[in-house]
This record gives sequence, C-alpha cells and structure tokens, in this order.
Amino acid sequence: MSVQEALALQEPVKRLLCPDPDHAPPCDVPWGFISLGDDEQADDGIEATVLVLGVYASGRRAAQVADQVRGVVGETRRVTVSAAAAGQFEELAEQYRIERAVRQS
Repeated sequence: MSVQEALALQEPVKRLLCPDPDHAPPCDVPWGFISLGDDEQADDGIEATVLVLGVYASGRRAAQVADQVRGVVGETRRVTVSAAAAGQFEELAEQYRIERAVRQS
C-alpha cells in the first residue's frame, strides 16, 4: 500500500470508530494510527506502507473493532489483531485514564 492509500483509509476508519468527533468523553474505544514502512512488500520498487490502528480495549472488543474495520477497508486489505509492542500507543492508555477521570468528576 502506498502512503497515499494509507492516508485515504484513515478517514473512513476514523468515521467508523468516532462517528461524532464532538462527543462527550470518554471515547468508546480510544484509538490512534501509525504508519510503518514495510520493505518486504516493496518488490515493485514502490515504497510500501503498513497502516497500524491501535485501540485501547479488551481482546474481545479489539476483535470486534477489527471485524468492523474489515468491513470498511474491504477484503483485499489484511486486518489482524495483536498486542502492541512495548511503548507503542501509550497515549491511548493515558487518554483512557484522563477521560474516565473527567467523566467521574
């Protein structure tokens, strides 16, 4: 996938996860994106990009989100669920803590 394709996929996934960006906190599922280069897929000389969606959720809820994302990105794109690497998406856990604290006050 090219960088442009990765960026284009972000918007429909954003709308899926947060149909009302002005909603009151907390988010149902805190989420964020990162893009990674993937040299193994760049056989044709075009730089390939992997779009990674991070969610702060239980394994069950993450699997549900993955199913929803598959419906948005289509069957030609691979969607997998795995635990984040150490240090990845730490801001989502912080967002969760802050929004929960705001809601409880």
